[in-house]
Amino acid sequence: MLNELPKDPMILLSVINTKLRDQYSSLQELCEDLNLEQIKLEKQLETIDYIYDKNRNQFL
Repeated sequence: MLNELPKDPMILLSVINTKLRDQYSSLQELCEDLNLEQIKLEKQLETIDYIYDKNRNQFL
């Protein structure tokens, strides 16, 4: 599924945070549902200095 997501990290950030806000209660749930490797997703967004905040359920 990661191949179907935007390649641009800023656009990916927007897509993932929107999904987290509207559809999923956790990053783990999102990754399981979309068949994503959570660590790869987190590392990709870390390249633009965004880290998942479990309490806010979004990348900050």
